[in-house]
Amino acid sequence: MEIGKKAIKKLIVLCTILVGAFFIQARYVSLDEEFARIPAGKYTLGEKKHRINPLHQATVSEFFISKTETTNRLFSEFVKQTNYVTDAEKFKNALVFYPGLDEFEWSEDTTAYWRYPFGVNAGGIENKMNHPVTCISYRDALEYCKWAKVRLPTLSEWEIACRANTKTKYFWGNTTKTIYKYGNIWRGKNHRAIDSSEDALYTSPVGSYPPNPWGLYDMYGNVFEFCSDKPKVLQKYTEIACARGGSWWCSEKSCGYFNSVDIGSVNIRASFSNHGFRVVRLN
Repeated sequence: MEIGKKAIKKLIVLCTILVGAFFIQARYVSLDEEFARIPAGKYTLGEKKHRINPLHQATVSEFFISKTETTNRLFSEFVKQTNYVTDAEKFKNALVFYPGLDEFEWSEDTTAYWRYPFGVNAGGIENKMNHPVTCISYRDALEYCKWAKVRLPTLSEWEIACRANTKTKYFWGNTTKTIYKYGNIWRGKNHRAIDSSEDALYTSPVGSYPPNPWGLYDMYGNVFEFCSDKPKVLQKYTEIACARGGSWWCSEKSCGYFNSVDIGSVNIRASFSNHGFRVVRLN
């Protein structure tokens, strides 16, 4: 009788583990719970006298955008199933940021790519599967989207989701004082030295900071996020893509793109250690 009880207990434990494993797997395969619904409507975007993103209105249909940036875990599954080779692996030209560099300076590292976003000597992503994937190009992001049956957000969709029905530069207002609560950005006066208040020297796990009012994490900081289109003033440049939101390397003293207004640009084949993406679910 005692043996029977032990067997039942083992069976219960085993079932619990299997059920837990199922839900974890389901989460990373379907991602249904990871998308936020953004209502259809007419939204005010941009900023007065902004050269790239002037004040304007945009009308969008309802869409569903991922609550977090695409992770190393998800990108690794894509590579595992497709044997995809990224641009950084092909061209050996990844561009890496790290403490000790001057402002707006980066290093070209032939060993860096998404598995080793800061080069082989800095170690891989084995313990960072819940961090946003980086060192990928815009073209790489598009290939992932094809496989995952999703797409990149448009500039308008990204901004609407980021603003969360506000009309200010940040979803809490127009001051940068709250940025450290909501985003992983560089805290130091420059990148030559590491400030003692830094909470993340590089990327942080997605969702480490509180979300915006619509439930989206890391809209500011962590990694720049690719968008699918370009503003009018940049449409003539066929070899660039746009990215928004700033990154862990941006600070109040430099870059400063961690807001709802600014739009960055990058070559479609460039692979930076502070660029990633989030996705929109297809209808």
